Amino acid sequence: MEKNLQMLLGDEALALGAINAGLSGMYAYPGTPSTEITEFIQSHPVARQRHIHSHWSSNEKTAMEEALGMSFCGKRAMVAMKHVGMNVCADPFVNSAMTGANGGLIVVAADDPSMHSSQNEQDSRFYADFAFIPALEPSNQQEAYDMASYAFILSEKFETPVMMRLVTRLSHSRAVVKTDTVPESEKDLTYPRSTAQWVLMPGNSRKRYPVVLKQYETLAEASENSPFNSFTDGPDHSMGIIASGIAYNYLMENYPDGCPYPVVKISQYPLPVNMLKKLYDSCDKILVLEEGQPVIEQKMRGLLDTTGKILGRFTGRVPRTGELNPDNVRAALGLPPLPVNAPSQVVMPRPPALCQGCSHRDVYHALNEVMDGYPAPKVFGDIGCYTLGWLAPFTAIDAVVDMGASITMAKGAADAGQHPSVAVIGDSTFTHSGMTGLLDAVNENSPITVIISDNLTTGMTGGQDSQGTGKLEDICLGLGVKEEHLKTIDALPKNHQEIVNLIKTEVEYPGTSVIIIRRECIQTARRHAKMK
Repeated sequence: MEKNLQMLLGDEALALGAINAGLSGMYAYPGTPSTEITEFIQSHPVARQRHIHSHWSSNEKTAMEEALGMSFCGKRAMVAMKHVGMNVCADPFVNSAMTGANGGLIVVAADDPSMHSSQNEQDSRFYADFAFIPALEPSNQQEAYDMASYAFILSEKFETPVMMRLVTRLSHSRAVVKTDTVPESEKDLTYPRSTAQWVLMPGNSRKRYPVVLKQYETLAEASENSPFNSFTDGPDHSMGIIASGIAYNYLMENYPDGCPYPVVKISQYPLPVNMLKKLYDSCDKILVLEEGQPVIEQKMRGLLDTTGKILGRFTGRVPRTGELNPDNVRAALGLPPLPVNAPSQVVMPRPPALCQGCSHRDVYHALNEVMDGYPAPKVFGDIGCYTLGWLAPFTAIDAVVDMGASITMAKGAADAGQHPSVAVIGDSTFTHSGMTGLLDAVNENSPITVIISDNLTTGMTGGQDSQGTGKLEDICLGLGVKEEHLKTIDALPKNHQEIVNLIKTEVEYPGTSVIIIRRECIQTARRHAKMK
């Protein structure tokens, strides 16, 4: 294979594109399917040689703000997260449209249709539209690589952050990518021409907002001329097709010799209105193929459209939920199904389970023993490997909502009179968004027991560094947890009875208590042993 051809995941292609485009800082909190972007940069020799910043952040909000700070200083920065991470960083993300960007700033949102490892199927394009920020949506790995440099240039030209929307199948599939042979140099320190817009006081923001709105109109014109958007005519105008992102790939897979219908390919937003109008006016029906929610279809249909001309997820022509794939796109096109091979009997599906030797197992064995002594105990879980405690054989958790919600929900339940009210949270999730909830509980001395199951890593996404390693006791004390009700114990089978006794004692304490049950993740322990 030629030196400038590489087999890359979509995540890796974007990461390498950013490195070669003069990236200075990568900020992220691990979350599937975005994790590999940062990991690739952390291990890449050019990034190491240049000392490109690529440490993990405590959560997506801090990552966004750190990247914004680097952009303020004129350097190119990128921040990456999964789609639900956009909820965490929504405050700085939406406000970044008002501040603008100085150095190029890319915000990567990796969506997870079909919820392979997520709580919902939300579509990050809504965030870009809501914030008046342009968005790019690659249709393949090559575009993911090419768009990195383009996004930085677009960001600096219009002085705005740029969203890059990926989806699971693109992030986690490989293709041959042609790359640049000579990476660009990093930018020098430069500062914004006007710092007033970076100070979001009402007087400044009232002046800035009309500028943002006017600029969004200009960004729509840029979409009309984007190299990633196109109108391709076809001989059959009984139907026109709008295909965005990876859906365009699926469309062309079904027409290897060329699509017979006119096609508008969308990979840059705001939508190219003139391109879409040309398609709409020249075709009898319009089929919208987009991964995620019906963002384009909704804009095309409007609120009162009853013509039936627009077909897509709303009309049922395309499945309303789950991922697109070449087969359901084929069905939407009205093509006959292709022969399907029978499912393999070699690899049979199995439900997810905690690893043998996992420290979370010791936590749940002890917790269940204690909770069995109460008529109506409630245990609030959180996001991480330990969420699997909801499944058999443990069935130990009553609710899981979002990062950090275990502690705050346990507090709310205790406020309602629930006893016992227990929160189970991991070490990484605790520093991500559990600390503020614990502060609420401490301030009211709420009668809850918080169990921090500390496996010394961010285990669910592959064993990245955990921000709280070696600091959890100090953090809890700093938040005001009483020293006599902050307990630490190793998660070992030989300590089972001691763990049970600790939980029993603290559950009966009429105030806020924290038990840190600690043992390294079995997977990271094995990796560390091999490294030694």
